[in-house]
Amino acid sequence: MPRRRRGPTVNVQRQGPGLVRTMARTAVISGTATATSRAVGGAMNSRAQQAQQQQVANTAAMQSQMELEQLKAEMAAMQAQQTMAATPMPAAAAPAAASDDLLGQLQKLADLKAAGALTDEEFQLAKAKLLAA
Repeated sequence: MPRRRRGPTVNVQRQGPGLVRTMARTAVISGTATATSRAVGGAMNSRAQQAQQQQVANTAAMQSQMELEQLKAEMAAMQAQQTMAATPMPAAAAPAAASDDLLGQLQKLADLKAAGALTDEEFQLAKAKLLAA
């Protein structure tokens, strides 16, 4: 049998990373991209939530301001009603009583003049005193 000749041993070196290393690298890149995406999305959601909370707070502040203004207006109206109710009663009663009294006194003077107890001059003087007071 003839011998086979063995040729020189050739060592083949791989060029570039191996399959496991490439897969590991891809997994790391994918994981980093996912984490970054979630962080950016979370930041956007956080900003949107903050904006919404700010809007709710502004709306609540405006509503309470409007309620406060309405209460102030109601208080002013109530105070005006109380002032109107308290002031006219005595003022209206006094002139009515005074005018009734004045009319009664003038009527008495006229009766005295008609009866002849007062002269025309005395009547005019007494009437001027009553009207002046």
